[in-house]
Amino acid sequence: QVQLVESGGGLVQAGGSLRLSCIDSGTIFRINALGWYRQAPGKQREWVAIITMRGNTNYRDSVKGRFTISRDNAKNTVYLQMNSVKPEDAGVYYCNRGSAWGKGTLVTVSS
Repeated sequence: QVQLVESGGGLVQAGGSLRLSCIDSGTIFRINALGWYRQAPGKQREWVAIITMRGNTNYRDSVKGRFTISRDNAKNTVYLQMNSVKPEDAGVYYCNRGSAWGKGTLVTVSS
């Protein structure tokens, strides 16, 4: 059974940093792209960043230059380093691999 478990969310001041982690218990971690999504209250879930099996990355425009997605295949973990956080970055952040989703971790930004 695939299980994605996010952690690292919390309260951060605007301009601050936070690192999210997602542990993937699936056995095919290494051969899949992994992504981070987020959902703010009252809004649709949106894609934030993705990292391929080979480590290629892509980001939504609003987080480029501030967020960094990375993966540690030995630990079956994907990370999202969030720097220069803005109030509009607040929301529940979800880890995704294919059709599998974690339950999310909440990021709250104080201005």
